[in-house]
Amino acid sequence: MNATLELPHPAGIPLGGRLRILARLLAMVALLLACVPLYYAWRIARRRDNPWPRRFLGGIARIAGVRRRLAGTPARRGAFLVANHVSWLDIPVLSGATGTAFVAHSGLAGHGLLKWLCEMNDTVFVARHDRTSVQAQVAHVRAALSDTGALAIFPEGTTSDGTGMLPFKSSLLSAIDPVPPGIVVQPVWIDYGAEAAAIAWVGDEHGVDNFLKILARRRPIPVTLHFLPVLTEAETASRKTIAAQARARIATAIAAAMAR
Repeated sequence: MNATLELPHPAGIPLGGRLRILARLLAMVALLLACVPLYYAWRIARRRDNPWPRRFLGGIARIAGVRRRLAGTPARRGAFLVANHVSWLDIPVLSGATGTAFVAHSGLAGHGLLKWLCEMNDTVFVARHDRTSVQAQVAHVRAALSDTGALAIFPEGTTSDGTGMLPFKSSLLSAIDPVPPGIVVQPVWIDYGAEAAAIAWVGDEHGVDNFLKILARRRPIPVTLHFLPVLTEAETASRKTIAAQARARIATAIAAAMAR
C-alpha cells in the first residue's frame, strides 16, 4: 500500500463510503499501535507462540467488516494449509482463525512496512524463479512449520474471482516435497459466497483501489473457512500430487455447495 494513501475520488465512492474508509483506517492504525508493544514485550519475555500477530490480523478482518464462520476441523499443530485465493482479506481471515504464518513471494520483501508486518507474522519469503535458492527455501519453510505450528500457501499464485480456481502451481510446493515428518497437508476453501465477485481482487484493478473499495462497504462480508480432510500419505507422494489432490478437494467442495 502506498505511503501517500488518499481517499478515492468522490465519483468512485460516495461520501458515506469515504467516511467508513476513514473510520476503519483509523481503527486499524489504533489496533496496530496497541498490538506492536505487546508483540515485542512477548518476544522480550522469550515466550513461544506469540498471540499478537493472530489477534492483530483477526482484528483487521473484523474492522474491514468480515464475519467469519468455520466449517470442518482445523488440523492441530504441524499443518501446511493449502488454500484458494480471492482477496487480500484471505490473509487476516485465515491467520485470525488459525494463527498460521504464510509463504509469500520475495517481491513483498521489497516493501518496507509490508515486509515488517509480514516478518512479525513469521512469513517465509520465497523466490519463485530462483532455482538456486530452492534448498534454502525448503529449510526456511520447514523451520517455520516447527516454530509457528502452521504455514499457509496460495498455490494459484494470484487471486481468482472467487467462483472457481486457477491452476495450482506445484512449483510453489517444492518446500514440502517430501512432506516433513509429523506435518499434515490440509486443503482449505475460503468461501465468500455470493459476495465473492464483489470483493475479489482480479484483472487490472489496483491493490489500493480494491482495499479501499472493501473498506467503503456498508454490508458485512460473510466468509466461511472450510477445513477439508487432510491429504493421505498417498496423496502427498510428490508436490504435483499435493497440488492436484488439494485442488480437487477444494473444487469438489465448491461444486457440492453450488449444487445445493
